[in-house]
Amino acid sequence: MSELPDFSDLRALYVNCTLKRSPERSNTQGLMDASIALMREHGVHVDVLRFVDLDVATGVYPDMREHGWASDAWPEEVWPLVEAADILVIGGPIWLGDNSSVTKRLIERLYAMSGERNERGQYVYYGKVGGAIITGNEDGLKHCAMDVLFSLQHIGVAIPPGADAGWVGEAGPGPSYLDPGSGGPENEFTNRNTTFLSYNLLHLARLLKDAGGFPLGGNSIAEWEDGQRSGFEPNPYGANPEYR
Repeated sequence: MSELPDFSDLRALYVNCTLKRSPERSNTQGLMDASIALMREHGVHVDVLRFVDLDVATGVYPDMREHGWASDAWPEEVWPLVEAADILVIGGPIWLGDNSSVTKRLIERLYAMSGERNERGQYVYYGKVGGAIITGNEDGLKHCAMDVLFSLQHIGVAIPPGADAGWVGEAGPGPSYLDPGSGGPENEFTNRNTTFLSYNLLHLARLLKDAGGFPLGGNSIAEWEDGQRSGFEPNPYGANPEYR
């Protein structure tokens, strides 16, 4: 293998959006574990969450306890790990050709924080990189990955080349990734894409970390609000702070 830089100061967060609560076996976790092993092999600190196990409220605000929910694990249990991560990988299953409801709820909560800012005055996700890992035994892998990756880049996460990997068996009922005889763990296409996903996440995270974050220039919400409009005239009616 070509000489690689030191990745040991990077942090990664893998969020599994399976519908299955622990300790039930998750096929998505099986494929995520292959990527996680590559990360840990290079000294990356990896945190793993199974989102359905956590008491995370539904909504699009940073703390849903301020909006009628009795409890919300997001502010104390989830967000600190997201905020600390250089790499964010969302994994989940395919249901009816689409992402799971748990995946969608995670993306909604990520969106809830998208108005926050980093220390440079940019949106808070600038400087992070993201990827998607999808499993199922029906069609929809690319659609699900497209949905996750678009959502991540929209809120400010950088997406490297080849930022998705997945496995689907034959269309219709059939073995899942970890089932005996499925061929999933041995699949050349899946293993190649999982490897490229993992290393491209590492490479882009390394570049951004060494650069001190995503370059600052023409992309600072703080500067925009201070009147630096890059040639655009200010809106005479003012900005809607809820629109991101």
